[in-house]
Amino acid sequence: MLPEIDNLLRLQEADKEIRRLHDEIAEFPKRVAAIEHKLADTKLQLEKAQAAVKADEAARRKYETAITDIRSKISKYRDQSLDVKTNEQYKALLHEIQFAEKEIAATEDKILELMVNADARDREVKAAQAELKAEAAEIEKEKVEARERTAEDEKQLAEWRGKREQMRAGVNEDLLRHYERVSKFRGSGISEVRDHKCIACQVMLRPQIYNDVRTGQQTVICDSCQRILYFNPANEMQALEPEHKRVRRHHPKIDAPQAWYYRAEFGDAGEVFLCMHNASGQATRHVFDVGTGRLIGDILSREGDFRQAFPEDITGAIRLNGSWTEKEMENWGTEMPMTALDSLHTDLEAARYEMSSRTAAKPEKPAAVPTEQAAS
Repeated sequence: MLPEIDNLLRLQEADKEIRRLHDEIAEFPKRVAAIEHKLADTKLQLEKAQAAVKADEAARRKYETAITDIRSKISKYRDQSLDVKTNEQYKALLHEIQFAEKEIAATEDKILELMVNADARDREVKAAQAELKAEAAEIEKEKVEARERTAEDEKQLAEWRGKREQMRAGVNEDLLRHYERVSKFRGSGISEVRDHKCIACQVMLRPQIYNDVRTGQQTVICDSCQRILYFNPANEMQALEPEHKRVRRHHPKIDAPQAWYYRAEFGDAGEVFLCMHNASGQATRHVFDVGTGRLIGDILSREGDFRQAFPEDITGAIRLNGSWTEKEMENWGTEMPMTALDSLHTDLEAARYEMSSRTAAKPEKPAAVPTEQAAS
C-alpha cells in the first residue's frame, strides 16, 4: 500500500470523527430545548391545576354573592307582604319567596360540590408541585451532563483537528484536493476494493483497474464514484470465507473439447488466460491478457489434441472453468467481454483458495500438484 493511501485512510478516520463530534456539539441546543420543553409540560400541568383551584374559588364566591342577593330579595318580599291589600298579591309574593328559597338551596348544593372537589384539586396541585420539583432537579442534572459532554466533545474536536492537519501534510496536494472534493459531496473520499468491487459504490471494477489497485504501485480512482481506491489483502472476501462455508468449486472435465488455463508468466506477456479448443483434429490456442481481456498475438492452430499440440503452454498452468462457443468467441473480436473476464477471475480465486487449502491440510507433502490433477 502506498504511504499516501495509508495517510488518507487515517485522514478519513479523522474526518469521520470530526464530523461526528461536530454533529454532536450542534445537537446541544436541541437537547437543551428538548429538556426544557419537557419541564415546560410539567409546569403547564401545575398551572392548569392551580387555575382550576382559582376557578373553583371564583365560582364559590360568585355563588355566595348570589345567595346574599337572593336573601335580600326574600327579605324585601316579606316586607312587602305586610302592606298587600288583596289575597292574590299575598299569594304572588309568597310564590316569589318560595322560588327564591329553592334557588338558594340549588346554589348551596353547587357550593357544597365545589367544597368536595376542593380536596381533590388541592391534591392535584400538591402532586404537580412535587413532580415539578423532582423533574426540575433531574432536568438540571441532565443539562449539566449535556454541557459537560459538549465541553468534552469540543476538547476532542480540537485535538482531532490538530491531528488532521498533521495527516494532511503527508499527502500530495493534488491527491489531497481530489480526496477533499469527493469527500465533501459523498461523505468519504477513499474506498476499499473487495471482491472486484468498490465497497463504497458497489460497482464492479474493470480487471485492469482491479489489478492496478491490488498491486498498490499507483493511485487509482474509481470510475463510478471518483473515490480513491485501495486494497487490503486481509479483508479479501475469498481469503476470509471459512472453508466449510465455501461452495465447493466445480471442476472442469478433463476430456472437454474446450479448456481454459491461467499462466502467471507467459513470455513477455506476463499473466495470461489461455483458451485451448479441439475441433476436427486441430487444436487452437487463444491468449488473453489477464487484466484487460485483450487478445494477445494471433490465434495459433496445430495438429492433434491440445495436450499434445501445446504441452509447454499448459504445463504448470491452473485449469479453469470456462465454456464459450466458437461463434461467441468470434463475436468477442479482440477483447473478451467483462462477464467472461469476471467469470475467469472468480474461478481463478476459487482455484487458488482450493490449492492453498490442500497445501495447508497436508504440510508434510509440499510437492506441486500436477496440472491435469489440479484440473480434474
